[in-house]
Amino acid sequence: MHRSPTAAEPRGSDLSAVEWTVPVGADQVTAVYDPSLGGTEVALFVCAHGAGGNMSDRGMLAVDRALRAAGVGVIRFNFVYTEKEGRRPDPMPLLMETVAAVVDRARHELRSTGGTRTRPLIIGGRSMGGRAASMLAADGFAADGLLLLAYPLHPAGKPQQLRDAHLPRIRMPVLCFNGTRDPLCTPSLMERALTTVRAPWQMQWIEGADHSFHVLKSSGRTDPDVMTEIATVSRAWVDRMPG
Repeated sequence: MHRSPTAAEPRGSDLSAVEWTVPVGADQVTAVYDPSLGGTEVALFVCAHGAGGNMSDRGMLAVDRALRAAGVGVIRFNFVYTEKEGRRPDPMPLLMETVAAVVDRARHELRSTGGTRTRPLIIGGRSMGGRAASMLAADGFAADGLLLLAYPLHPAGKPQQLRDAHLPRIRMPVLCFNGTRDPLCTPSLMERALTTVRAPWQMQWIEGADHSFHVLKSSGRTDPDVMTEIATVSRAWVDRMPG
């Protein structure tokens, strides 16, 4: 298998991490399961990366660490173009196919290691990756919840090009984090889009954060503070899930 230098190897501090090779059509991608840190794992989150990143970029690893500390296992993975060291994202159907393939592998692993699944399986991810997962959810893909990190409602500087047409078709519970300084998600436009949504959607605005969840020093907060907020709110959301 061609291995990108950005593909994750289990890190020294994460000796229990497990790496998988997941077929996607004629290609294959790398995925890594990082179990929660201590205690019972309350949910499993299949987390897709954004357009300019990869499964081991700084933002993905920050989310990975924060959620795992909150009791959520994380599966992160490369898309096909990332695995091939490409820069141009795959077409949306292939992005969606990749998310679905990794989720299917996760379900197989859960069955083989723990019998009947007892913890929620959540799909989602950062920016473009979260959008791909949301389109799967809109098509009726089976999962227990959708976790969106910096949903790209529109391209930067093009608020008229909304990516919201599929949102009303989503039925599963949704938790969505966006920064109030995110150039890809104007708050007023997102709030308007949500008036058409029928799913139980929790919108969590991160005051002063940009698309990378970075906050200015003048805000009095730090980027780790933002990750703590994301982890705390996510854990509370998971705990409210039925069953």
